[in-house]
Amino acid sequence: MKTFTSIARHSLQASQVRWNIVQRRGLATTVSTPSGSERIFCIKPESTEKREGSLSQRHMQSALEALHHDGIVMLEDVIPLNLLDSLNERMCKDTKTLIGRGEDGPFNYNLGNLQQSPPYEAKYLSPEIFFNPLATSITTAFLGGKPTMSFISSNAAVKAKEGQPVHCDADFDHPSIPFAAVVNVGLIDMEPKNGSTEQWLGTHSNASINDQQGAHGERASGRIKEDLLEQRRNIRPPIQPYVKKGSLLVRDLRLWHAGMPNTTDEIRIMLAMIHFAPWYRQRMKLDLPKSLKMLFEQQSRLGLSIPAIFEQDHIDHLNAGFGNSFDFDQDK
Repeated sequence: MKTFTSIARHSLQASQVRWNIVQRRGLATTVSTPSGSERIFCIKPESTEKREGSLSQRHMQSALEALHHDGIVMLEDVIPLNLLDSLNERMCKDTKTLIGRGEDGPFNYNLGNLQQSPPYEAKYLSPEIFFNPLATSITTAFLGGKPTMSFISSNAAVKAKEGQPVHCDADFDHPSIPFAAVVNVGLIDMEPKNGSTEQWLGTHSNASINDQQGAHGERASGRIKEDLLEQRRNIRPPIQPYVKKGSLLVRDLRLWHAGMPNTTDEIRIMLAMIHFAPWYRQRMKLDLPKSLKMLFEQQSRLGLSIPAIFEQDHIDHLNAGFGNSFDFDQDK
């Protein structure tokens, strides 16, 4: 019987041959990590692609190759910096409010990693950030049709000595094919010193509920078993990428990852929007104030299906759900 290690090593070797062919074709660039031993595939779209909101055929092939091979791809220089600066200024004020709640705050795994919703105000919810058409063009191709976006939140890393355990966000018996992709947008440059997320490239392709400790509903669910981490570390160790402000990441939801400690005094916020495949029977809906109905319904008519409820005049985004209050599983 083949072991986890031998299966993973064989899969890595076979896919690496195909990936090397893509790299030789020059379909995209790469971004170095501190060790220099690994790369995250990075695409810098042309002005025409950004204007039209869709990647070229070559860039789309490159993005899909990266997602299937590594479980993640980066798009560089696709979001106006002034929009990020304005949102970051507002959200950092909110982060300080949440920090003040201490143990009662919306932290995930430890107090250094807060889950925080963006302000429910149209002036901060820029389509270039939250409904980025280039990101949506990738998830549409990756997931097989118009995606459903029913999750908008962020991770705020504040100064801390401890990071998150390596985990998988799909902490349930999930499909063995791509069914959801996370679009991550950093509001500032993300790098190791301020807690850029540790990524375990390639782990999505063999992801299973059997890899995990803790059941859905527990605060630390989805943790990857230590013996599997050690096996994988010997095959393909994790990386902490540099992600320039203005870039975005598209990540397979099944990919192993971990929030790392922010060793600086600056708050580092990373937005997270989850796109689900159109065939995936997800059951979540966004709960939003009436003032946002026009904005979100307009986006639903474009590249994303966005199930939402607009019943209240005001909703306090600082008391939004976090962690296991969200259920990414589908109807049986």
